[in-house]
Amino acid sequence: QVQLVESGGGLVQAGGSLRLSCAASGRTFSNYVMGWFRQAPGKERIFVAAIGRSGRSTYYADSVKGRFTFTRDNAKNMVYLQMNSLRPEDTAVYYCAASSTYGSGVSAYTTPGEYTYWGQGTQVTVSS
Repeated sequence: QVQLVESGGGLVQAGGSLRLSCAASGRTFSNYVMGWFRQAPGKERIFVAAIGRSGRSTYYADSVKGRFTFTRDNAKNMVYLQMNSLRPEDTAVYYCAASSTYGSGVSAYTTPGEYTYWGQGTQVTVSS
């Protein structure tokens, strides 16, 4: 069982930066592939980024590649999403998720169905 709590959302102007954090409970945090998803009003939840169990492997949606950086600290049971050069279209509720399944690399973890545990979400609003 893993409980996830996101923080760090807020209102920022276009071109600005935010860092989202996700704190995980449980002693086996390093057993989980972690992901970030986002959901805008009236739209489906979509993939943002995934990170492997050790943190060495990452995979990003094309829309955020080069702007967002996903990292993890297994000693602290934390993951972070550094978001730079934010755009109005990045506005959404951002969700942290954990997956206990074993796939063929982090690029396999791009759908919500791959993840078992979810946080409550944190709102990110980017003004133009």
